[in-house]
Amino acid sequence: MSKRVLYIDPVYNDDYLGMFQEHFDRIKEADTLVDVVSLGAGQGPEHLEYNCYEVMVVPDILRAVKQADAAGYDAAIIGCFYDPALRACREISKNMAVTAPAEASLHIAATLGESISIIVGRQKWIPEMKENVHKYGFGDKLASFKPLELGVLDFQRDHAETLKRIRTAAAEAIERDGADVIILGCTAELGFFEQLQQELGVPVLDVSLASLKYAEFLAGLKQKLSWGHSKRVGYQSPPDEEVEAFGLFKMKERR
Repeated sequence: MSKRVLYIDPVYNDDYLGMFQEHFDRIKEADTLVDVVSLGAGQGPEHLEYNCYEVMVVPDILRAVKQADAAGYDAAIIGCFYDPALRACREISKNMAVTAPAEASLHIAATLGESISIIVGRQKWIPEMKENVHKYGFGDKLASFKPLELGVLDFQRDHAETLKRIRTAAAEAIERDGADVIILGCTAELGFFEQLQQELGVPVLDVSLASLKYAEFLAGLKQKLSWGHSKRVGYQSPPDEEVEAFGLFKMKERR
């Protein structure tokens, strides 16, 4: 059975959409259709390194997820390792699965190994990411975070430099911290995992690709077994009459 997956790059920048699409088309299942979108261009933050930026994009993430659910997608991915608004998006999605890179990659990594190190751009990112690791229940699997002193928009500028920094940090995580799985903890670290995995001899997870494979898995569970997000307690959807009365989740006109 075919699956439709929407990958939402939750920033106001279209520059990386083609890169994501190319990598997804290479590793997706044959019957999966993946669409890649951003929140627009030139209307807000182009990265989410700061928590205040993250909060600013949440309304448009919710609108995009609501629209995707209405359009019949089987799964949606919120493409940032902070997993912004994941719980809220599951509330408003009535039919499709919703996941995000940190949740997806941590579940996969915990199955593949015993001890996980996460390679991130800057020290600034670690507190919120560490909160998520513990919130998802993987605190006892965490070996370390390794910052590279690179911003989100730096990863794709000089591939040789990015690869060198990741290699050094990952080797240290394995040798000093005891990690046997490496997570590349930013969606902008796309395209580096294969060479690193060959060199390091441990699984190296590209979080964008992990989120796609996890979304396909969740969509398959819904299609074949009717296992979806439970609406009884935490992911209960708001009443339709309230949503209508409050005028929520309507798509904004692009400037």
